[in-house]
Amino acid sequence: MALIALPALAAEPAAEQRLRHLLDHDCGSCHGMTRKGGLGLPLTAEALVGRSDDDLAYLILNGVPGTPMPPWAPLLTAGEVDWIIRELRGRP
Repeated sequence: MALIALPALAAEPAAEQRLRHLLDHDCGSCHGMTRKGGLGLPLTAEALVGRSDDDLAYLILNGVPGTPMPPWAPLLTAGEVDWIIRELRGRP
């Protein structure tokens, strides 16, 4: 599943602000506020080396059964997931 970045998302500060809040607070509540791990695994760029964008998108959208990682598909678009992955990897 190839994800396509949506140019309109970058032009919408409110959308980016909402995603940054989600990443910092919702993801951070399990993966650590600095994303170095906690209840969930680390989400630093270094920790994600070797994981494809498609693999990360699948995990974000579908969650991980039997763990606290929920499926975010009901709340996020593919473009928003792409933004989150780029942010985690430190890519523009």
